[in-house]
Amino acid sequence: MPVESIRARSTGSSNPAASSRRRRSHAARDGERPSRIRSRTPVGSSVSATSSIPIIRPDDTRSTPVVTAHPGDALSSRQRLVYVLVLGALTALGPFTVDLYLPAFPVLQDELGVSASAVQLTLTGTMIGFGFGQLIVGPWSDKVGRRLPLILATILHIVASVGAAFAPDIVWLSVFRLLQGFGAAAGGVVAMAMVRDLFGGKPLVRMLSRLALVNGLAPVLAPVIGSQLLGVMDWRGIFWVLAAYGAVVVLAVAFFIVETLPPARRHVAGHSTMRSRYAALFRDRVYLGAAIVGGMTFTGLFGYLSTSSFLFQEVYAFNAQEYGLLFAVNSIGVIIGVQTSSRLMRGPVPPQWILAVTTIVHFVMAATIIGLDSAGAGFWGTAIPLWFFILACGFSFPAVQVLALASHGSEAGTAASLLGALNFGLAGVISPLIGLLGVGSAVPMAFVMLLAASVAIIALWALIRPRTVPPLAD
Repeated sequence: MPVESIRARSTGSSNPAASSRRRRSHAARDGERPSRIRSRTPVGSSVSATSSIPIIRPDDTRSTPVVTAHPGDALSSRQRLVYVLVLGALTALGPFTVDLYLPAFPVLQDELGVSASAVQLTLTGTMIGFGFGQLIVGPWSDKVGRRLPLILATILHIVASVGAAFAPDIVWLSVFRLLQGFGAAAGGVVAMAMVRDLFGGKPLVRMLSRLALVNGLAPVLAPVIGSQLLGVMDWRGIFWVLAAYGAVVVLAVAFFIVETLPPARRHVAGHSTMRSRYAALFRDRVYLGAAIVGGMTFTGLFGYLSTSSFLFQEVYAFNAQEYGLLFAVNSIGVIIGVQTSSRLMRGPVPPQWILAVTTIVHFVMAATIIGLDSAGAGFWGTAIPLWFFILACGFSFPAVQVLALASHGSEAGTAASLLGALNFGLAGVISPLIGLLGVGSAVPMAFVMLLAASVAIIALWALIRPRTVPPLAD
């Protein structure tokens, strides 16, 4: 059976007694229980939406489907790899859209004859469009399925990218950047929802950690790639690259991704309307706490991303290639953090306790940057604690996603959309504070990081309450 064939199917028979005997016979032959597998009550064990879906294994030639606890359990290693690659590309579309042109900020400022704060507003507009788009696309995908919203929104991203490439001034560039963000929103939210459609419990941790790795690396690597692109093209060429990336994503979805939310699962009792899905989320204090912690974590990271181009190229006199190399070094922290966090969660350490450590690390490192910069420590006084701050972000990303999505399989798209909207929306609203405070030193950047870490600590202990979170299902 091809990669696409993970759709749930059911078989019928004109003779119920014979069908029952055949099912028992197959189960006895394969050492399987003939009844459906049902999950227990730990986090990630949703039975209403995913646990009773019959799935045919890729090499299964029998007439009766093998039933698994979650649809993705029946995927082969090769099929999982295909999903990781395609969904990873979807997840990276948003961060690349936001950050690929960061190294071009000084060039944009000179060519368009505007201030640094005006250029930063194009980034803020993209973030707001990205956050608002997720609020629309996520619930829409819960209602009509995953593929249609994904394809239509990505087409909008392609059109907006072409428009940005032709933008005559900062106003039109800001408009097209807003639309770009809206169109790119589908990639991340639908990818996360698809993973939740397919997996639960600790397999969910494994798959989400791979998306979290992409989601954490993409914002850090995008400026590295952008700085290299500026060596062979002008800033408008970057938007042509984004348009091409969007086209590749649409083709990949068309050929490799099937619908993971069939019609029968779009109307689960108590979760069939947008109102009921949002009500389920807002009644869950663990989800709300995880969403706030995730939003503050990304706000701190985005404070660095939105400021770094001016800080390192103008204050510390880096050229575009040196600036890209700095991002590459920082990306190592994200890789280490995400991979280690995933292994810890699949073992003895629950995600809420990982966040208990990372929020403190964020606070301490932000305070350290302020202290060292004020003492005149220069570049190294900023770069070293910043690396550990980014390392802690890598630890946080998969933990936040697992805590937020594990109990919400029936509204995975809505849950992922609200999580993403808070991430990018809060970052887009708070980070312009740095522009208002100025970018003559690292202190404004670190101040926003410190503020975000403080809110995350409060949310963790007031809402999530780590001691009360149930364990993940196996």
